[in-house]
Amino acid sequence: MRLSRREFVRLSGAAGFGAALPFPIGRSRAGKLKRIGIQLYTVRQALDADFAGTLQRLAAIGYQEVEFAWNRGTSPSETKELLRATGLTAPAAHLSVEDFESGWDATVAATQTIGIENLVLAWIDADQRKTLGDYHQWAERFNRYGTAARKAGLTFAYHNHAAELTPIDGKIPYEILLSETDPATVGFEMDVYWIVEGGGDPLGYFAKWPGRFPMLHVKGRAADRAMVDVGAGTVDWEAIFAHAKRAGVRHSFVEHDDAPDPFASAAASYSYLRKLRFHDA
Repeated sequence: MRLSRREFVRLSGAAGFGAALPFPIGRSRAGKLKRIGIQLYTVRQALDADFAGTLQRLAAIGYQEVEFAWNRGTSPSETKELLRATGLTAPAAHLSVEDFESGWDATVAATQTIGIENLVLAWIDADQRKTLGDYHQWAERFNRYGTAARKAGLTFAYHNHAAELTPIDGKIPYEILLSETDPATVGFEMDVYWIVEGGGDPLGYFAKWPGRFPMLHVKGRAADRAMVDVGAGTVDWEAIFAHAKRAGVRHSFVEHDDAPDPFASAAASYSYLRKLRFHDA
């Protein structure tokens, strides 16, 4: 059975914005990504069938980081050991609203055991984001989540889809969330595909809200709007990463929601990013 992201997060139900930047600082020549991560939603069926084996295959491709969506089938302590054995780290995880509300204590305990630092709200249900008032309320909740995360030594961020770019009464909901949240405690994980799909300009957001985007979802978009491997579509990744330091990017996670062959897709995207060179803008 194929699960949507919403169903995946709901069923799996359980943070500083990371450590070092994933690209070198103070260089005079073209830079490259130092660490490349992958969002495990890409390989969710394989993960359910063989959790340890899937992590091993991703490490063998060359990935150094994974972002959970969420950890299913193993305990936090077992997950920590599997990550250690494969040489992977898990700096971030996608979570549900419930993980930040009624399940907060369990969320903190699990993520601290595994070593996850960045807690990302993956989705807001459509019936809870119909009006501008809804988004104003979500901004308040994000501030609360961010404060709670900071007290626990973690960080909070929000992952967008295209809906947040659809104007309501002449205003862009995504910009309400950016404007009305505390930069010290609330970050944003920009999903580049969904920003472009929604009609937005990633570089424009980087320029207007510098430092607010500690994480990126790196996923290709073709001219016909299809989701494709990184480097195969029309997204200018050299430009994206040239502006990444201004944006505050510290972790970049490859993702493909419905790749026919998830591991082949993961390998192709990794190969492209490993070879990518860019200059800071």
